[in-house]
Amino acid sequence: MVRGVRGTGKWCGALLLAGALAGGLSGCGPGVPPVPGGAPSSASTPAVPSPTTDPGTPTAEPQPGEVLVEVVVNGGLAGVRNRLVVHYDGSWTSRSGTRPPRTGRQTPAEAAELRAALEDPAFALVPDRPTGKPIPDGFQYYVTYRHRLVVADDHTRPPALDRVFAALPEGGPPTSP
Repeated sequence: MVRGVRGTGKWCGALLLAGALAGGLSGCGPGVPPVPGGAPSSASTPAVPSPTTDPGTPTAEPQPGEVLVEVVVNGGLAGVRNRLVVHYDGSWTSRSGTRPPRTGRQTPAEAAELRAALEDPAFALVPDRPTGKPIPDGFQYYVTYRHRLVVADDHTRPPALDRVFAALPEGGPPTSP
């Protein structure tokens, strides 16, 4: 235990320890009585900025290069594995098989439509996994938005997911080989 001035040792020791753990000062010392209630006074505690947002939550103003949504398509008769990444600014990249990637940019209205479809409360209710029987040689869709993965197939595509697909660049998920 840290000892202070005789008679204030317990309080100052506790305040010094609490202040050191909190990164502040206690104000204890010769001739300084402990603060009532055991808390350091605000005048002796330096101002420490506190974070306003959790790093895991999206900020109000995403960066232009930040990914808005990623769609991966697997399956079909040709056995495709294609990937589409759309950024908040509307820029996108699509990769299909071994072909060179295609890039483009949605208009501001198209990008706003895609964001609205993704932020629609109905999209939040889309099941994370398909609920029906898969279609042989059908496609599977893996949609990642704000750290949530939704897996769907051709058999089970709720209207909210169809709305997201309709707002994607090039008219929907990349299904061509």
